[in-house]
Formats: sequence, C-alpha cells, structure tokens
Amino acid sequence: MKFKLGMAAGLLAALALSAGVAKAEPVPGGTLRVLVHPEPPHLVLALGQASGTATIGSKIYESLLTYDFDNNPQPGLAKSWEVSEDGLSYTFRLQENVKWHDGEPFTAADVVFTTQEFLQETHPRARTAFSRVETVTTPDDYTVVYKLKERFSPFIYAFEVSSAPIMPEHLYRGQPFDTNPVNENPIGTGPFKFVEWQRGQHVRLEKFEDYWVEGQPYLDGITFHFIPDPTARTIALEQGMVDMAQFDAVQMSDVERLRNNENLVLADKGMEFLSPLILLDMNSRVPPMDDVRFRKAVMHAMDRDFVRDRIFYGQGRVPTGPIASTTRYYDPNVTIYDYNPEKAKALLDEMGLESDADGMRAEIRLIPLPYGEHWTRFGEYLREALSKIGVRVRMENADAATWVQRYTNWDYGMTYTFFYQYADPALGVSRTYLCDNVRKVFLANANGYCNERVDELFELATEEMNETQKQAHYTELQQIITDEVPMGFILELQFPVVMNKDVRDAITTAVGANDNFARTWLDR
Repeated sequence: MKFKLGMAAGLLAALALSAGVAKAEPVPGGTLRVLVHPEPPHLVLALGQASGTATIGSKIYESLLTYDFDNNPQPGLAKSWEVSEDGLSYTFRLQENVKWHDGEPFTAADVVFTTQEFLQETHPRARTAFSRVETVTTPDDYTVVYKLKERFSPFIYAFEVSSAPIMPEHLYRGQPFDTNPVNENPIGTGPFKFVEWQRGQHVRLEKFEDYWVEGQPYLDGITFHFIPDPTARTIALEQGMVDMAQFDAVQMSDVERLRNNENLVLADKGMEFLSPLILLDMNSRVPPMDDVRFRKAVMHAMDRDFVRDRIFYGQGRVPTGPIASTTRYYDPNVTIYDYNPEKAKALLDEMGLESDADGMRAEIRLIPLPYGEHWTRFGEYLREALSKIGVRVRMENADAATWVQRYTNWDYGMTYTFFYQYADPALGVSRTYLCDNVRKVFLANANGYCNERVDELFELATEEMNETQKQAHYTELQQIITDEVPMGFILELQFPVVMNKDVRDAITTAVGANDNFARTWLDR
C-alpha cells in the first residue's frame, strides 16, 4: 500500500488547489483535473463504450443531440429537427460553422457515413436504431433526412454522444475502422482536442480554438488522471489535487466521507438518461447455465439487499427485471426472486446435480469486472453465496482490456457489468436480448439468449404509437425475460459524481459527467 500511495503522490505532486473569490459569471481559463478509473482501452467512442472511453471521448466527439434532465432532446450538432406526423421521417438541420479538429468542415456526409456505415459495423446499440433506416437523403450539406422502414418511436433518443458519436468520413472512408492509425490521435468536433496520452498516467486535452459555439469552451483544457489505488484517489479528491471524479473512480465505501467534506459536492443529477443497471451475465452456451433452473437457483442464492447495502453502500435499489424503475415502460409485476437458498437447492435437486466429495454440485468460471474494489467484493460475495448451494466458483481475474476482450469473444462462464438504459428499452435493453444481436461485439448479446417472442415484442413496442398498447408489449416482455432469467438482475446503480466546490456547470444534462463540458468553468 505504501508503495502504491507513494507512486500516486509522485504522480499528483504537481497538482495544487488554488483558492479564489466566487464569481457570478463564467470566467475563461484553467485546466480541469479529472480522475478516471480504470484507464480505458481506447478513446474512440464509436469503437466501444467502456466507462473511461465514454467519459473522455465525450469531450472529443459529439452527436446531433443532447438531453435535458427530463430526457427531452436539446440541440447538439443539429440545431433543429422535425418528425413527420406518421413518425417515419426525421429531418435534422445541422450547425453550419462546425470544424473537425484537423480543420476540415463538418457536413451531412459525415452524419450519413457514421450512422449508416461506421456504427452499423462497430456499435450494437446504434445498429439497433440505424438498421431501421430505409433511406437517408441530404438535400444540402447541412440537412439530413432519415426515412424509417417502420415507426421506431425511440429514434429521437439514438443521438446521444455515446450512442451515435459522429466520425470524420474523410479520415475513415476506405480504411478499416478498428485499426485506423487515426484512432491513436482521435479527431472529433468537440470542445476539446486530443493532445497526448501517457499510458498509466494521464490523457491531456486542450481547448479547441475553432469550436463552433462562440466563446466556448471556457476551460483551457482537461487532464484525466489514472490512479489505480482507491485510497490514493480519495486522498487526491480530499486534498484538492484533482477537481472531479465519477463512476468507478469513486470508491463506494468513501461516498459518505466525501459527502461530508466541506470542499466537495456530490451531484444529485446527471444519471437520468443512463440509469445504469448491473446485470450478471450467465453464458448459456456453458453447462449448467444452459438450464433455466440453474439460472433461477443463482438468483435465489443472492441476497441483493445485502449487495446494495454492504457492497455498494446503498447507492441504488434492487431491480425486478431487465428494465430499470427509472426507465419508461417499467412494470414491477414480474417473476420475483427472493433470497431463498433452500429454494435454490431444490432447483439444483430437480436438475439432478449431485454433490461431490466437497459438497459441490457444479463449477463455474467467473471473471469479475476489474473496475474497483466494490466490483471485486461483489465477485467474492457471489463466490461465497453460490458455495452455500453447492456451486464452486473459480475466479479468473483480468485487467480491463483483457476483460473486454474475453467478454466480447464469449470466453467466460459468468461475468457482470452495468448496462445503461438510454432513456428507452429499445435502445438500452433490447441489445442484450435480441437474437440478431448475438455477435462478438462489446456489450451486445454475449450469452446467446434468443427468444423469438421477445424479439417480436420489442418490435411491436417500438412500432406502436398507442402508449397503452406499447406498455402492454413491454409488460409481457418483462414477464418473459424475468421468467427465463438469461441475466441476473442485481442493482439499479446510482454512480457517485464528486466535484470540488469550485467546479461550475459540469452536470448540465441527463448524461452528466459524460457530456462535453463546453460550459464547465472553474470559480477560482
């Protein structure tokens, strides 16, 4: 521990908190210092949406829209939009003075290339939305018209920055997307441009002087620091060595301690669009998880109230199914899994799983999410809980990059992570369960679950304009998924976002810390 803390102290030695007098209006200047954990595998949002990638990449890239705290669309790269009465045509009128960080002009061609080619190949959630487009036309360089094959009511929510980060056609056309050298020096339209990445230490962005909003951004730059040790991260926040930390950069066990620090504030908004839901992914290709009785036994073996209270320190609520209670069309009237180890054992008895000499009936491989101590503790809890019903858990620890690779390539027995809801089940939920999303793409349908009725209900719900009937489709869908339990529903997570009291206007939309920070400033 001393060695790790010493390394962190050395890394942060040059960071000092400066005092200032409160100001009424934004004042340009200063560098925002943000903690990110874990260090992301890359910064290109269109190639993957790992937590750190989204936090950093959202300052480099932009999409057509952002969303207010009530999830109403707001202008981004699109200054206005219209939806036809039949719900089939969406017309976006683009900002006309936008440049890429290399100085090339942004046009409608970039939007069409991104949504109809780039994201179709690399982004399972975007593919769900944009594969529904029948035609795209560009009447001029600053107008894009999408004509859908059928009504898809969540389409207006598909333009959040991690859902549809617009990519520069002139740098990717004719090049392999995932190995393009540009990925090492990402080029976007956002308020901050990439400067350097010192692996294991920091990513540095600086103000884009030709940003399309006059006078913005206010900050001179942002530096994202990587400190592996959780205690060192907390000390850095408390001592003013950094200005902000969010998501897994904040240790759950330290939330109350940080909340009581007079120099810090915790955001009370900014999760409305994301609504993260922790899911336990049980690979249905791997026995005994191919048997629904085993998956149900796993659910009954877990005390999810304990998980919420003792591992995630009350930061969330126990879910009932695949749709979070904060998301539209949620219905609690589903199959409920209470904590009942005896019921779990009875299900294993029904399967005919017999105990070995050690009292174990089955063995599974578990890859814990390598994002921090609380995630490790959940893996350890899961190992203990399942051992009590006769299931041996082999923990296979991996770093973040290896975890992403193994999960993407279906090389796991069980694993767990959090999935964002993205304001509508058709965007944040469907990708995990659709048959045609069983693909080796990160955060697609990795476990191989496929139920044609579920696919049909997602389709009916997204086409339906009548809200009562739409709710009926989603209710039936939730009932089926909770009964077949392809994923374990663990926790509706409330990620903490901690800031120095001098940080202003960092949380201004429903995507919170993953917005672009063009309006953020330092009151010093």
